[in-house]
Amino acid sequence: MKVEQVAIRTSYFSIAGNALLALAKALAGFFGNSFALIADAIESLTDVFSSILVLLGLRYASKPADDNHPYGHGRIEPLVTFAVVGFLIISATVIAYEAIQNIGTPHETPKAWTLIVLGVIILWKEASFQIVLRRSKTTNSSSLKADAWHHRSDAITSVAAFAGITFAIVMGEGYETADDWAALFATVIILYNAFRIFRPALGELMDENNYVELTDEVRRISMMVHDVEGTEKCFVRKVGLQYQIDLHIRVDGALTVKRGHDIAHEVKDTLKAKLPQLANVHIHIEPSWEG
Repeated sequence: MKVEQVAIRTSYFSIAGNALLALAKALAGFFGNSFALIADAIESLTDVFSSILVLLGLRYASKPADDNHPYGHGRIEPLVTFAVVGFLIISATVIAYEAIQNIGTPHETPKAWTLIVLGVIILWKEASFQIVLRRSKTTNSSSLKADAWHHRSDAITSVAAFAGITFAIVMGEGYETADDWAALFATVIILYNAFRIFRPALGELMDENNYVELTDEVRRISMMVHDVEGTEKCFVRKVGLQYQIDLHIRVDGALTVKRGHDIAHEVKDTLKAKLPQLANVHIHIEPSWEG
């Protein structure tokens, strides 16, 4: 199965899971007198919309290159990641505002059975995080990675809600707002995760040189080609799920132009055969002279 199809199927998994969990949390929070659970439901609802954005972005990014987009459509990926970060910030802001409002408003202690609901949710969201993160590494997808961390932030808000509700139930009267404080604490975690998602996506958009291992592998494979005497500049940029390579190789300056051209093609073909994640490989020939 192509990496694009794997990424798209993973997005469908995220959308379905987040929609079901948002409904379950909202109902449990409403009937169980827990704002922490309702806040959790709000976070899951933003997960649904962000996962839909990820899906649309992946579909667009998987479109082949055309005359108007000779390097493909992969640049949409970090832009989608920025949108996911925006959803995280919005959800954190809404949760914080509502939590502060509820802290000053008397309300009932959350029901004990909400802890069972939260326990199941925590296990599911952590499992979802592990699944989506593993798929993001397989596909080299920054937007899937953002989606995975969205699952993790949801798990963390659920853990905070679990702790807050437990504290409120155990301590009894006078501690009803414990789950509201837990929801407020969870917003800090959400914002921290938002930054963790945002920073790599910005680096990808700005073509930061963060691919040392891939660069070393490109150089090593290039040296396997006959008549390649060495490598000089090697620039790597990530575009969507794949990479673009600009490589300068050194060959004997006395070789004919045709032989130099053939070597360049051989290096390119060898790299693409051994590293399927490479979309385009641009080879520049540098002549070397003895003496």
